[in-house]
Amino acid sequence: MTIRYEANPPKILPDVDTNESILKFIDKIKMISKKCDAIHLTENVLGFQRVSPIEVGKIIRKEIPNLPITVSLRVRDKSEKEISEFVDNCIAIGFSGILVLMGDPSQSGKQDSGQIPSTVVKKLREQGLYSKIDLYLSISNKPNFSKIGKKLESKPKGFMTQVIQNIEQVKILSDNLKGFSVIPILLYPSPKNEKSAKFLNLDLATYSQEFEELLDKTQKITGDVLITSPSDFNGLNEFLKKLSN
Repeated sequence: MTIRYEANPPKILPDVDTNESILKFIDKIKMISKKCDAIHLTENVLGFQRVSPIEVGKIIRKEIPNLPITVSLRVRDKSEKEISEFVDNCIAIGFSGILVLMGDPSQSGKQDSGQIPSTVVKKLREQGLYSKIDLYLSISNKPNFSKIGKKLESKPKGFMTQVIQNIEQVKILSDNLKGFSVIPILLYPSPKNEKSAKFLNLDLATYSQEFEELLDKTQKITGDVLITSPSDFNGLNEFLKKLSN
């Protein structure tokens, strides 16, 4: 069974030393990597400019060589050439997988490229890259399965979900995506993550009471889970520490 930690590389801000931010970020990864099985690096969450997951991924691979790393690839604002370069870098560094997604609109006003995640995955597979790195697509926590034909036809390794709200969603996804890996995303239910919970329409109090059971049952169904905790690293770190004892 695999527990992954979702890590957002540091934002690039005019009044902050980016190199110092990277060092602090790497220290956090070193800390939490002792309690989880893998990490997932995001790219420009909510469209804010952040340090490239390629840049921090290189450092992590050097510092913690045995830690599996998956990474998000935004295609919304990338050309075919930029996508190819990104994927080539991921393979060269030794990442285990790429989540190809549309991504949030750029906060800098960069125009959409017109790239579609399922089409990108299909092209990469046809180029023979499927044997070199796992390719994933994102999926809703309650999808209309009659409308995801193009995603299924692109034949990704599997799907990473939106944040799961209950175990029924996990069961439905697993039952309807036979033959694909399913990696449900769970939000660590901390008061510091309340803003994220509200954005996701999660009742944090109820979610918190059921979280350990939800995590355990999800792992038993899919064998793989990604935990996100955007505003409470220390809380999740302590939770995983207790879980591993």
